[in-house]
Amino acid sequence: MPRDMEDDQSEDVENGGQEAAVQGLRGRLPRGKLLLFAAVPAVLIVALGAAYALGAFNSVIGSEPKETASVGTVFYDLPELLVNLSSQNNRSSYLKLRVALELPGIEMPKELEKMAPRIVDNFQVYLRELRASDLEGSSGMFRLKEELLARVNVAVAPVKVSDVLFKEMLVQ
Repeated sequence: MPRDMEDDQSEDVENGGQEAAVQGLRGRLPRGKLLLFAAVPAVLIVALGAAYALGAFNSVIGSEPKETASVGTVFYDLPELLVNLSSQNNRSSYLKLRVALELPGIEMPKELEKMAPRIVDNFQVYLRELRASDLEGSSGMFRLKEELLARVNVAVAPVKVSDVLFKEMLVQ
């Protein structure tokens, strides 16, 4: 037999041998076990990723979660506000409002006490322009809260107020 034909036959035998080996593996492992060998590592990787994201390995790795508030949260109560609201008709409407300001540190109330007259003045000027219909519903209260927060942060510029909390609100 010529040398070239022997090489071709030997390649066929080798390729056939590899194909037979692959077929043999497929024949020995049922499809469910092949799926099991693929699914278990995938589920394990997802579970480990979730545990890492939740911080389960922080003590092992040596990184600790950072504190967002260095000192704590403090609340400062403003004096009660009573204003007459703007009206189109001759009927007067009044707003009685008590709010607390949320601050990110303990030293802030001392600085805020000095600026309380400025805060009350800004609130009074804004509140007198409101109508009773502006305060209706949860959307009205949300807009009022956001507007008061913006105004208080402008009034106490270097100090940062986190939130305005309603303690009492009465429209009459």
